[in-house]
Amino acid sequence: MNDYRLESDSIGTKEVPAGAYYGVQSLRAVENFSITGQQMHPEMIRSLAYIKKACAMANMEAENLDPVTGEAIVKACNLIIEGRFHDQFIVDPIQGGAGTSMNMNANEVIANAAIELLGGKCGDYSLVHPNDHVNRGQSTNDVIPTAGKMTVIALLSGLEKSLTALYKAFRKKAGEFDNILKMGRTQMEDAVPIRLGQEFNAYASATKRSLERIRKYESEMHMINMGGTAIGTGINANQSYFDNIARILSEVAGTKYTQADDLIDATQNIDCFAAISSSLKDCALTLSKIASDLRLMGSGPKTGFGEITLPAKQNGSSIMPGKVNPVIPEVVNQVAFRIIGNDVTISFAAESGQLELNAFEPVTFYSLFQSIDILKNAVDTFIVNCVDGITANEERCKELLEQSVGIVTALNPYIGYTASAKLAKEALATGVPIREIVLREGILTEEQMEHIMDPYRLTKPGFEKLK
Repeated sequence: MNDYRLESDSIGTKEVPAGAYYGVQSLRAVENFSITGQQMHPEMIRSLAYIKKACAMANMEAENLDPVTGEAIVKACNLIIEGRFHDQFIVDPIQGGAGTSMNMNANEVIANAAIELLGGKCGDYSLVHPNDHVNRGQSTNDVIPTAGKMTVIALLSGLEKSLTALYKAFRKKAGEFDNILKMGRTQMEDAVPIRLGQEFNAYASATKRSLERIRKYESEMHMINMGGTAIGTGINANQSYFDNIARILSEVAGTKYTQADDLIDATQNIDCFAAISSSLKDCALTLSKIASDLRLMGSGPKTGFGEITLPAKQNGSSIMPGKVNPVIPEVVNQVAFRIIGNDVTISFAAESGQLELNAFEPVTFYSLFQSIDILKNAVDTFIVNCVDGITANEERCKELLEQSVGIVTALNPYIGYTASAKLAKEALATGVPIREIVLREGILTEEQMEHIMDPYRLTKPGFEKLK
């Protein structure tokens, strides 16, 4: 019995390991919710500690919590923010109860850490009580969504830096490949010429737009429902605490937070998380399309497009010697698939709230945090192990361009549609390149063809008559 302490809750009495900082409610959650086999996200744990610290400070400022107890809670929260006691957060991130188990796990760990700071032993809740002191003026229903928003902001900071770096990497390649002319394609068929640099500049533009879309919806994460307690009405919240909690949390966390104008709405609805998820999905879709483009342009090396060469990162086959696969674009594709699935989950969760609360924030946060993490990781490897090392095969681009009948479109303004169509049919029937037929038949001179085929004239608006 020396290895355990007895704790009680409304369900009954339970043995808790004597040295554990978690308590009876956390243990019950572990028994009930063995779902993912994972812990809460480390940033979520830190966010909870920031909130509990700010709440203790707001309650002390309101003279609603004695300074000795309040300061012990603040110090305990600081230890968690620094990385201590994270192993004591034992509840599964997917759980019933709208996140009550997460909140109580934090309350219990903070209470017991504070008890030790006051010279007591874990479980002596007469010194610091998880509910009466650590959770004073709060509810799971304002703590958990606020912690979720704080975590999203923290995680998005890293993702946004990575997307900015990817944008710059694409821009750099756009400059490097600016004078390389190749065949553009629509519906996988030859279309009209384009510069390889223009394609990479389009990738940069799409990446930048995705980043801006994410930042737009991130702004909603700064609107919190702290002070609303159970359903947004603020029951059990001291007026001074209610008026100052957003300000104090902003000071503690170093990020500006504002109390929502309508706390009942902010407690009922989690559409802001669905919006963020949608922006992540849109970004993932864009990057997956780009990754697929790179796979196509780098296909071969002898029987594919072969217009670019992707960095060789690892053996591609256990049976085919020398085979190298486009593994980095492939992992970007797969990350996109996972994020799409997460977005579907979050969409269902956002829709499924009832009346004054959405009970499905745990799976929302599990999915959303994963989407941000894996998208950032995918972007990082995309830059370092793929985009930065891409090289252009200029001669191959030129070969495919001149073999294609697509360049006949560029001749339309000079020889007319009918003559151009005739050239295209002959080239397709005989396999003779358009350029050779034009020069052989004396339709245009070599100098005129060079003028028409200039990469910059051919890939921008404007028509100049031949001399």
